[in-house]
Amino acid sequence: MSVPDEDRPTTGAGQPAPDGGEGPAGRRRSGLRNPTAAVRGLGAGTLALEALVLLLAIQPIRVVGGDLSGAAIAVIVALAVACVVLAGMMRRPWAWHAGTVVQALLLLSGLLHWSLFGLGVIFALVWAYALHVRRVILG
Repeated sequence: MSVPDEDRPTTGAGQPAPDGGEGPAGRRRSGLRNPTAAVRGLGAGTLALEALVLLLAIQPIRVVGGDLSGAAIAVIVALAVACVVLAGMMRRPWAWHAGTVVQALLLLSGLLHWSLFGLGVIFALVWAYALHVRRVILG
């Protein structure tokens, strides 16, 4: 079975890469047309999902968890706003570091309510996976 030329991996000079899909200098290609944009999308999507979950978690935490102070609600809203702002700024290299700081702050907000610590653990793991994917794809 023959692969059409437009689907074959190419080297930097636009010539077909040797069998195995390796690019210049023997590095394995990710298979993505624009790996940088794909990784940015992963980071932005992760932060946007985190913001949505944080905002939607306020009421269940109040109902199930009992005492959720005004300070805890303010922290949740501030973290959600920070996630949305960072999701829009993923083109900047420092945004990845700022996203890591947001995860640490969410873990730290577990001092205000135990369920925030649980959300912090979940999203810290998701963010660690996004950083791993970024490192694998971009090198």
